[in-house]
Amino acid sequence: MTVHFKSSLDGPNLRGMAIVSEPEAAARIGINRIGGEWIAGSSGKFLKIDSPSTGEHLGYLSLSTRADVGRAVKAAEGAREAMRKMGTFARAQLCMRIADAIDRRAEELARLLCLEQGKPFHSEAKAEASAAALGFRNAAEQMKWLETAAFPLADANKRAFSFLQPKGVFAIITPWNFPLALPCLYYLGPAVATGNTVVWVPAPTTSLIATALVECFIEAGLPDGVINLVLGDGAEVGDEAVVHPGTHAIGFTGSSATGATIARRGAGKPLLLEMGGNGPTIVLADADIDMAAAQVGAGCFANAGQICTATERVLVHKSIHDRFIEGLVKAASKVKMGDPFDPATTMGPINNAVAVDKVLSHIADARARGADIVTGGNVASGFATNLYFEPSIVTGLTRESLLNIEESFGPIAPVLTFETDEEAMELAASSPYGLSAAVFTSTIKNAFAYAESLKVGIVNINEMSCYWEPHIPAGGAAGTQSGLGRTGGRHTLMEMCDLKTITVDVTR
Repeated sequence: MTVHFKSSLDGPNLRGMAIVSEPEAAARIGINRIGGEWIAGSSGKFLKIDSPSTGEHLGYLSLSTRADVGRAVKAAEGAREAMRKMGTFARAQLCMRIADAIDRRAEELARLLCLEQGKPFHSEAKAEASAAALGFRNAAEQMKWLETAAFPLADANKRAFSFLQPKGVFAIITPWNFPLALPCLYYLGPAVATGNTVVWVPAPTTSLIATALVECFIEAGLPDGVINLVLGDGAEVGDEAVVHPGTHAIGFTGSSATGATIARRGAGKPLLLEMGGNGPTIVLADADIDMAAAQVGAGCFANAGQICTATERVLVHKSIHDRFIEGLVKAASKVKMGDPFDPATTMGPINNAVAVDKVLSHIADARARGADIVTGGNVASGFATNLYFEPSIVTGLTRESLLNIEESFGPIAPVLTFETDEEAMELAASSPYGLSAAVFTSTIKNAFAYAESLKVGIVNINEMSCYWEPHIPAGGAAGTQSGLGRTGGRHTLMEMCDLKTITVDVTR
C-alpha cells in the first residue's frame, strides 16, 4: 500500500489527509452510486477517513475522476423523463417514503455522523438525523400546495396560465458541517419533490455518511439515476459537475471563495448558492443582558461554531460590556467537551485540521493587534485528537481584525464595542458578508430600526443569529459575499423550477 499526502493546492478538505492506492482488507469503503450501481471511483486511489472525535479509523473513500461525473450526468439525464411523468403527488409520496426510511435508520445515521463529522451523538447528531427526514417531508407537503396563476388578458378570446417544471439535472455540492441534514433540507428533498435529477458531490471528509443516506433512498424505492452520488475532491469532481454541459443548474453551500469560483465556472446556469457568513449580533444598552449572553453563547458554540449563520461577531454597547462578558464567560463555562457518546457532552471537535489552522490564525491576528483572550484561544489538550478547540471569548478587537472581517468557523465569541447607533451600523457593515444577524433590545423601535437597516438575508430579534426553521426563507443579501437565491420551504422549490406560461385562444 502506498501513501501520499495532498498539498494545500488540492483544496482545503484534502490537505494533509492520507491518499492510498490500496485500502486495508475488510475496511469500510465509500463508493459512488451512479444509476442503479455502486461503482468505485476510476482514479484507483482512496482517501483514508479517521474520526475527528475519537481518532479511530473509519474507512476509505474511493476517489473519483471527471469521467465518473460524466457517467453520473448521463444517468441523471436518463432518469429525467420518468421523474417528470411521475407527477407531483406521486413524487410527494416518494419523499415521504424516503423520510420514513431515514427515520428507521436514524440511530445508525446519527452514530456515523457523530464519528465522521464530530458532533456529539445525543446533543446534536440525533437531531440532525431527524432534520434530514424533515427535509423530505417538508418538500413533499410544500410541493403539493405550491400554486401558480392564471392571468387576465386584454384579449377576451385568450387565456393564459403558468405552471412549474423541473429545471433538469442539478449539480449539488454540499459541505461537511451539516453533511446529513443540509443536503436533504436544501437540495435533495426539494429536487425529488420538483422532479429534478441530481449529481451530488458531498465534502470528502464527510462522504461516508452520504453513502449511508443513499442507502435510505434505495430502501425507499427512489428510481435509479435520480440522485447520483460522486465522491472525491471538489476541485476535480465538483468542478466537473459545475462545468459539464449536461448539468442545467447548480446548488452549492460552502465558502464564499469556492462559491465565487463556482459562479464563474458555471456562468449561464441558474445558481442557488448559500455561502459564508460573519453575521453581527448587536447587543443594545436596553437589552436583557443575561438572556443575550446565553443566546450569544449558544450561537457561538453550537456545532463548535461550524455554522454559516453562527454568531461570528458580537457588537456590544460599551455601557454594558463588562456585565455582558460576565454572562458570556458563564455560558462558555457550561460547554462540555468529551466522549461524543456521553449524554453530558455538548460540543465536539472542529471537523478538520485546515479549519483548526484558520481559527488559530484568526486568534493569532487578534493577539497581534492587542486583543484580550478572556477564555480559551487554544487547541484543547487531553482529547483523542488535536481537533478539539477551547470555547473562546476575545475582547478588545479592532475592526481590522480578521475575527471581525472574515468567517472563522470555530467556537469563538469575538466582542467589539460601540457607543452610538451609527457606530454599531458601521461595525456591522465592516465585513463583506450578509447572511444573518441578530439584535438584542427591549424596544420594538430599536428592533425594527436595526432589522430593516442591516444588509443581511435574515435578522433574528432577541434570538441567536443561527435560529432558523426549514420552511422560512434564508440566504445572502445582494451585494455581499453570502450567496444568491433563497433556501427554505417553497422558496427552494421555486428556485429549482422553471415557471412556464401557456396562452391559448379558446375560440379556435
